[in-house]
Amino acid sequence: MEKSSKAIEITVISAENLLVNKKQPVMKPVSVRVKIDPYCSKSTGLDREGGSFPAWNEKLVMDLPVNARFVAVEVHSGSRVVATASVPVSDFAGANLPENYLSLLSYRLRDGRGGKNGIINLSVKVRGTGNSGCAASFARPWMGVPTANNVSDAIVTGTPVSYGYRY
Repeated sequence: MEKSSKAIEITVISAENLLVNKKQPVMKPVSVRVKIDPYCSKSTGLDREGGSFPAWNEKLVMDLPVNARFVAVEVHSGSRVVATASVPVSDFAGANLPENYLSLLSYRLRDGRGGKNGIINLSVKVRGTGNSGCAASFARPWMGVPTANNVSDAIVTGTPVSYGYRY
């Protein structure tokens, strides 16, 4: 039976240079929400003292569906979303990265209008098969073509390749 998700550990470390309205430093307590899909999100606690340079160092464990392409990171000040970033899953769960590999990542945050608004620092580790909460609500097994004669459980997928044919 094929697994439809893997558990990931996302440690939200800190943020830098957060602003409200492109010029004012953040004054209210700041938290971060990490979203895998619309039904699966987790949040850090509030940083009450960091202002524009908050630090959390808080680990969030979530299920990552195999069809997920991005993880959304939202920085909240009070009830307001101050900045967001989209983290490509391929940055921490690519084909060449082994399980339990710790990736240290920094991403540019953007405000609601797309302007630069600080940096978020994260670490991410893919742990393998997951049973950590959010139940991978949109997860589906990988689609592919089974190998000949059912010799193994491997799946073959095709990739278009450009050939230099002339007609």
